[in-house]
Amino acid sequence: MTRVRDILAEKGNAIWTITSQTSVRDALAMMAEKKIGALAVVDTGSLVGMFSERDYARKVISIPNFSLDLPVEKLMTRRVFFAIPEQTMDECMAVMTQKNVRHLPVMDESILIGMISIGDVVKRTLFEMDNRIKDLEEYLWIHLI
Repeated sequence: MTRVRDILAEKGNAIWTITSQTSVRDALAMMAEKKIGALAVVDTGSLVGMFSERDYARKVISIPNFSLDLPVEKLMTRRVFFAIPEQTMDECMAVMTQKNVRHLPVMDESILIGMISIGDVVKRTLFEMDNRIKDLEEYLWIHLI
């Protein structure tokens, strides 16, 4: 069973972070530049939230006189669900589905060590399914034909 640590080993541990005082404009620009959908919000070395495309799309309408110069703390999600390196893909998929999130920061103790997305989980799940199908086809060819 694939674990979070396996995905991080494959994709790398690059983490793009901002502070809660980063402007929405700068956060959106960073997400566009890096081609990512969410950023970890870190203040004084601690994960304090997540800022995602969804946060922007859904929360901006509730702020009167909204400006792209506002800090992301006005829009970020403060309740952060996270994964740990030993969690399985099934466990992560369950959290993402139940909590309606697309990104999970990966924490080792209190240290942010990576980020996985629903795309990472789906990609790995499809890879595993493809390998399973190939193994079953090979078994059939060897034992039944």
